[in-house]
Amino acid sequence: MTRTMSNNLFIMLITVCLVLSHRQTAAQPGMKKKYVGVSAHRGAMPGLPENTLATFRAALAMQVDYIEIDVRTSKDGQLFILHDGNLDRTTTGHGPLKEKTAAELRQLSAGKGTGEAYAEERIPTLDDVCRLLTDWNKTHQKQAALYVDCKDVLPAPLAAALQSYSLAGTSVFYGTDDYLAALRELLPAARIMPGLKSEADIDAKVARLKPYAFDVKWQALTPSLIKRLHALNILVFSDALDYFETKEQYRLAVQNGIDVIQTDFVQNVKEALLIRER
Repeated sequence: MTRTMSNNLFIMLITVCLVLSHRQTAAQPGMKKKYVGVSAHRGAMPGLPENTLATFRAALAMQVDYIEIDVRTSKDGQLFILHDGNLDRTTTGHGPLKEKTAAELRQLSAGKGTGEAYAEERIPTLDDVCRLLTDWNKTHQKQAALYVDCKDVLPAPLAAALQSYSLAGTSVFYGTDDYLAALRELLPAARIMPGLKSEADIDAKVARLKPYAFDVKWQALTPSLIKRLHALNILVFSDALDYFETKEQYRLAVQNGIDVIQTDFVQNVKEALLIRER
């Protein structure tokens, strides 16, 4: 069986499992549901190499609302998707990505640690991901958007790339406050999303940045904080990573009023959110 056929079968299997799970839980009587979006952290498909087209395709097949990407810049100014500053952990390369040219980066496998099936996966460029998402949205009713973690990229080339694919208006942008302020100068309508660790920081950040959303630290999520942000027309995203990746934590966040959960385990979140709260 070819790798392409294997990937397609894997995606089909995930989709069938999700549909069956929905049929088993969606019709429970006397139940109510608040819609909560799901963001696939680096693609978030167990067993698939993170931040690759393979994992993004699988995440899209799971009908996520966002795919999260980490954008970095090569030595010659090309934009690539990689979480770490160094290549060593997830690729066959070594050293900082920013010290390699685009041509050098394209020779590397991004499937390190995931077996021979993904040995040919490459570090995708931002253009690769934009094309994938644009093509997906053209052919599927369920639309997805980008959650852009601005790791090491100047605002101007990032804005230009997303504008060229008509994705600048639907993407959310996470980064430092200074970076997001600079990006807003280029994209006045940008959906910027600064981090929020404490309720005490809300007023200053809102006055300076006028954010679309906050990425709230999971431990800081409370009904009162979320209600306060909603009163300001600001959405609440949070990362349920590591030891917060439990169905009880997902459901508690939903009860508190969260808008988007970012996760490494999309299917677990989907299954938890299909069970309505009485």
